[in-house]
Amino acid sequence: MPERRLTRRAVVATAVLVPGAAVLAGCKDDPSAGSGPSGTKGAVNGTTTSPGPATETPAADPAVVAALSAAATQVTQLSQLYTTASRKFPALRVQLAAGAKYHVTHLAKLKETPGVSAQPATAVALASSQVALATIAKQERAAATAHVAAAAKLSGAPARLLAEIAASETQLGYALTPAKNKAAS
Repeated sequence: MPERRLTRRAVVATAVLVPGAAVLAGCKDDPSAGSGPSGTKGAVNGTTTSPGPATETPAADPAVVAALSAAATQVTQLSQLYTTASRKFPALRVQLAAGAKYHVTHLAKLKETPGVSAQPATAVALASSQVALATIAKQERAAATAHVAAAAKLSGAPARLLAEIAASETQLGYALTPAKNKAAS
């Protein structure tokens, strides 16, 4: 069997990654997991900086609450549109079931942030099942565009959540678009 030799690239990568991994392995995210007092000793004067009482919940950023509330309102409107179309056109229930389920899940995730609320939607008149599908597809694409724009203004978990919802809405919008309209776009 031939002898395997380490390449220079592998040695350098290992030399860089192993110490970093060792340092990170020693970090503790949970302040209650440590055996010492709460907080971290300061580098300059050795005083303890306390993270605050454990019962205190951080206040949500008003910009995040506003963006997530707007998204929750749009998701609620889409859910109501799915419900209306499913009730009026029972033949569409199977086709709309996945989208309706996704929107219920999205709304629950959005409302996990304290202060997020959704406004109810007004009823939309749907003349036929094809009009219903086209209307839902159009609303899905519009909501996806709005959520991408909102996600671009945020960072962290709220931005990821809005981006995930937008991706789902884009897929649903495409899946519900009638075949003749897909060829035109």
